[in-house]
Amino acid sequence: MKYMNKILFVLLMVVSFSCTKLEESFNSEISQNDLSSVTAEGLLTSTYNSFATYQDGNFWHLQEHTSDEAIAPTRGPDWDDNGQWRALHAHTWNADHGQINGAFSDLLSAQFNASNVLQFNPSTQQAAEARFLRALTMFSVVDGWNQVPFREDLSDYRFDPVTLKGTEATDFIISELNAIMNDLPDNVPAYIASKNAAKVLLMKTYLNRGVFKDDRTNPTFDPADMNQVITLADEIIGSGKYALSDAGKYFDNFAPTNNDISKENIFTFFNENGIRGSDIRNAWYQIAHYNMDPGGWNGFATLSDFYDKFEASDERRGINYVYPGTLPNPGNRQNVGLLAGQQYNLTTDAPLKDRQGVNLAFTREVSLRETGSNLEMTGIRAIKYPYDYATSGDQKNNDWAYFRYADVLLMKAEALLRTDKAGDGLIIVNSLRAKRGATALASLTEVNLLDERGREFYWEGWRRQDLVRFGKYNDAWQEKTADDPKNLLFPIPANQLAVNPNLIQNPGY
Repeated sequence: MKYMNKILFVLLMVVSFSCTKLEESFNSEISQNDLSSVTAEGLLTSTYNSFATYQDGNFWHLQEHTSDEAIAPTRGPDWDDNGQWRALHAHTWNADHGQINGAFSDLLSAQFNASNVLQFNPSTQQAAEARFLRALTMFSVVDGWNQVPFREDLSDYRFDPVTLKGTEATDFIISELNAIMNDLPDNVPAYIASKNAAKVLLMKTYLNRGVFKDDRTNPTFDPADMNQVITLADEIIGSGKYALSDAGKYFDNFAPTNNDISKENIFTFFNENGIRGSDIRNAWYQIAHYNMDPGGWNGFATLSDFYDKFEASDERRGINYVYPGTLPNPGNRQNVGLLAGQQYNLTTDAPLKDRQGVNLAFTREVSLRETGSNLEMTGIRAIKYPYDYATSGDQKNNDWAYFRYADVLLMKAEALLRTDKAGDGLIIVNSLRAKRGATALASLTEVNLLDERGREFYWEGWRRQDLVRFGKYNDAWQEKTADDPKNLLFPIPANQLAVNPNLIQNPGY
């Protein structure tokens, strides 16, 4: 049974951290109730649970749909949603975009929840976990908006939250993580914040420190920061707790039993049927065609240019992955990865058809607006999380993989590349590629390292950040033209500006 699996959710706090009026109302309401029922343990569980925005939620959509690896085409009358998906992919959003506003609110709510744990006499470890979770949300806010509203003391709302920007925000995150490091546990399941999870977040903060500035058009990489990335990576590698998945086992990291079988997962978001978690089945439903098993909503796809970054031998592109509860698959058909071409019934091996009776073959071609007779099947589909057939009901057991050992290795390789040690970085990248069934690279460059990160982490919520750091986010790609540098940051929602005068709208909005 997973940790904290029988804790009652005492509170589900979804107030925005920067919204003073909501905070005052919330605390007034709490004061009128019996506080004896509120515990740090219950609040911490609720805080973990509020991280659903990273798992196919609003923030995940911002990281993926604004990139070159995801598209959500309007399929006739389906998936229009007032054009919000098209706006994300084409970088034509405005300051009122619903998912941008939702992601900002989601992250600040999770940040508030983490801070609130500290008000209820947590143990030393509980406080450290809460501060780690708060640092993670702050990292994501500075990544997307470069302005992080922050309130340390939740007992006095006479003053507006301060706003931490750029270097100030990253310096605070680094100091927080170092301060709590010794209080975090070592040998715990991946869904509990640990020392190594904090080290991975430190690595990401140092790696992006030169990006999280007021001007992101020219990222810089201080050798001292890169050396910190390398040192932290060596500490995680030296712990001996992790290893790259064996050949044919890449999808162990995303399977319904990944908490038990993954060798790579360092920090995950908890999902267990009947206990708690977010709706991980959406990772399947948002992609799968209506006639697949189970039928989905036939929405998201990837781009053919991204698909073409993979060799046919690379198992990350897709395999028949056998796992507990999977369908019989008598034809040994691909059931995970990037699905292209004719699809089959995985029980009978009969070719699937669309709702018009035409063979269901996912096409390389896809447009932001799909019309015509084949609109149901356009676009290659990405199935990163094997469907949990063994569990009934909507809630499935795949824990969402957020920090993986492969990321530690590729971040180290990147830091080596940026400190003129490309040869050492190449050894790391080729060792990973060998595990995945890909051929060795002859040299390591920013171009092929960015591609490697795409192959390794597609659909995991890192692509936008990677494109920004490598200076490619404003480039043209399929169904997107080269665009305005203002889009390197998202707009601050109007409702947040209205309640916190310390927030300033980002340039260009």
